[in-house]
Amino acid sequence: MNLIIDCHGHYTTAPDALGEYREEQKENLEDNPFYEHVKGIIEITDDQIRESLENAQLKLQNERGTDVTIFSPRASWMGHHIGNQSTSTTWSEHCNDLIYRITELYPKNFIGVAQLPQSPGSDLTASAVELERCISELGFIGCNLSPDPSGGYWTSPPLDDRYWYPIYEKMIELAVPAMIHVSASCHRCFHTTGSHYLGADTTAFQQLMMAKNLFIDFPDLKFIIPHGGGAVPYHWGRFRGLSDMMKLQSLEEFIQHNIFFDTCVYHQQGIDLLVDVVPTDNILFASEMVGAVRGIDPYTGHYFDDTKRYIDDCPLDEVDKHKVFSENARRVFDRLDHHLERVGLINQ
Repeated sequence: MNLIIDCHGHYTTAPDALGEYREEQKENLEDNPFYEHVKGIIEITDDQIRESLENAQLKLQNERGTDVTIFSPRASWMGHHIGNQSTSTTWSEHCNDLIYRITELYPKNFIGVAQLPQSPGSDLTASAVELERCISELGFIGCNLSPDPSGGYWTSPPLDDRYWYPIYEKMIELAVPAMIHVSASCHRCFHTTGSHYLGADTTAFQQLMMAKNLFIDFPDLKFIIPHGGGAVPYHWGRFRGLSDMMKLQSLEEFIQHNIFFDTCVYHQQGIDLLVDVVPTDNILFASEMVGAVRGIDPYTGHYFDDTKRYIDDCPLDEVDKHKVFSENARRVFDRLDHHLERVGLINQ
């Protein structure tokens, strides 16, 4: 069976009770920014979850011909900059619990990826604990890691700094990759899903490219850079030239085992450039639906985020398209095949 695996989906249609819980957290912080949150309970029924998905992500999966989505909480709502470590911990646990419930209700449609409770000024202990819970107890297969939990102010050290090592160590221990994904911008110069997202993708790539010891210390560490890699494929020659000037390894060698790009690029010319520039083995199919761009392209009459259509029409041959649609995701997400076998989507 030739599965179409979407490696990048977010639960952007959650029932209102989730947002109401978040607003209550914010209210608690108004008078006391050090307010210690406790998890509490959010009342959301299985029927509410079904209703939130069946006319959105599930409907679009069927219409667009994708089989399974690697699914995480809403990225722009991660909001690591809000509150303190207790705020992020309790919020992330609830968001991840909802993803788990979705994967139990629709095990053939969704596979979980964890939101991490990062918080500016805090270490990554809580993030490592939550990643352990999500992988070992909830059956998730990866995580989203923000290089900028400050929300646009970039107060964290670069990604090769030892500050990040506790989460890398846990990723290696659990054999999971991370998607580099920022959350909402609270900086008025950066639009969240435009300049902030794409700028963060580009910045993360540059940091990793310049890392001296990271992939020596963690040779099996795997990162997915979303949204087609931000500006990277478009400026591949610039990055090749910088790499040469810095006497680093070639970009192809640098990304070969550790860096991957997804196909959340919302026009045919962009996808054609991506597959022409980036080695096919380093590209994973994704749509980010229902996500940043939800409208219909007036040039084509199709939804911008119907990215399968772009891969179908790109110049790759059928062997390479199969890699992008399925094989590469199964190679990058070490735990994916076990899930696919368990729910009967592939044979043991």
